[in-house]
Amino acid sequence: MEAGDFKDFAKAMTEYIAEYLENIRDRQVVPSVKPGYLRPLVPEQAPQQAEHWTAVMQDIERVVMSGVTHWHSPRFHAYFPTANSYPAIVADMLSGAIACIGFTWIASPACTELEVVMLDWLGQMLGLPESFLARSGGEAGGVIQGTASEATLVALLGAKAKTLFEVKAKHPEWADKDIIPKLVGYCNSQAHSSVERAGLLGGVLLRKVNPDSSRRLRGDTLRETIEEDVKNGLIPFYVVATLGTTSSCAFDALEEIGDVCREKDIWLHVDAAYAGSAFICPEYRYLMKGIEKADSFNFNPHKWMLVNFDCSAMWLKQPRWIVDAFNVDPLYLKHDQQGSAPDYRHWQIPLGRRFRALKLWFVLRLYGVENLQKHIRKHIALAHLYEKLCSADERFEIYEEVTMGLVCFRLKGNNEINEELLRNINGRGKIHLVPSKIDDVYFLRLAICSRFSEESDIHISWEEIRECADEVLKNHKK
Repeated sequence: MEAGDFKDFAKAMTEYIAEYLENIRDRQVVPSVKPGYLRPLVPEQAPQQAEHWTAVMQDIERVVMSGVTHWHSPRFHAYFPTANSYPAIVADMLSGAIACIGFTWIASPACTELEVVMLDWLGQMLGLPESFLARSGGEAGGVIQGTASEATLVALLGAKAKTLFEVKAKHPEWADKDIIPKLVGYCNSQAHSSVERAGLLGGVLLRKVNPDSSRRLRGDTLRETIEEDVKNGLIPFYVVATLGTTSSCAFDALEEIGDVCREKDIWLHVDAAYAGSAFICPEYRYLMKGIEKADSFNFNPHKWMLVNFDCSAMWLKQPRWIVDAFNVDPLYLKHDQQGSAPDYRHWQIPLGRRFRALKLWFVLRLYGVENLQKHIRKHIALAHLYEKLCSADERFEIYEEVTMGLVCFRLKGNNEINEELLRNINGRGKIHLVPSKIDDVYFLRLAICSRFSEESDIHISWEEIRECADEVLKNHKK
């Protein structure tokens, strides 16, 4: 394909994308396909001769869109949002055109330097302490990871390297094999599964600590657990505090946890994957009180801040522990400017990395902080609207406090009737929800996900849920 055809193809695709997003309400949220649907729709082998781009365009609806779950539909209320915006889409086009692999500064200086500055911009927007920002003049700074799962693992490996160094300084006769089996980390039992997975990948014990009645991990409970483990010869080294759990968007008592970690000299990582975007609004920063006591912090602009996946922002006060843990420095990756700027290959699991900072730069400039704040506040207001509608129906109950853009609710009664309600809702295909369970109580989660959502969409979703509840309850009366 030459430049002329590319221009025509790109123009046609741009028009298709704009029309798709503008009319996304008209599409069924979840496709009615079965596993294996796609194979009969395409040839058994790749074509020997090049096809014209128009043939590809003709097949998008038939092959691809027939099996797409439309995450950006205002009727999609599952999981948490995944961000999407026109500036981010255009930035990804430019990133794809530049096509650099920015593992070192010299591999593409703009790729590294724009990321350094964008993470400072973003950190200031959140109200992060200067001790996390590169502009402070110290070693601290931010990096764009692929996902919050990667950030949790990176922080764990940094904490592990730091603890091994410190323990060996006190016990030079001990080897890694003597220390690693004794290492133990901690998180709320409601923390995301990726925290437990980080422990598995890092080869260390990760202990789940029970939260209080509000699903918050508290300092006293953490301290008791740590002290018991120390008595049993274990070495506490890592704590993950969650700000906005996946099941119910609960917030750990960060300040209390921070005090414990400082007292015990334990690395504290803060995972705010979804809710962290809300901290650009000053009125929600009380939920991150104590952040200055953390060693690392992460949230996903690609969830709620209009930056397309993947863009997970992570800050480190002392990245040297990550760099030391990940540093493999062959001659072909060395350059004359080493030490003068970050080589982000040492800050992440993979070696290669795309020019993801472009998405942040485009979105922050073309929306501005004010409009991003309006987006967050609108979603939270829509969640409270749904909460009000649901609370007005005496058949339903709100299961957890509504703080962000997530409402946890259920029909009053047993788990089975709520499981039937969800099957009915998703079976009709007009909206899409997912469930969760805490303390053996099954409930439904309604997340405000689409940037296109309006009050009218919430009323439509509520009417669909109410009608499904009518059917379920009618069946149970027979």
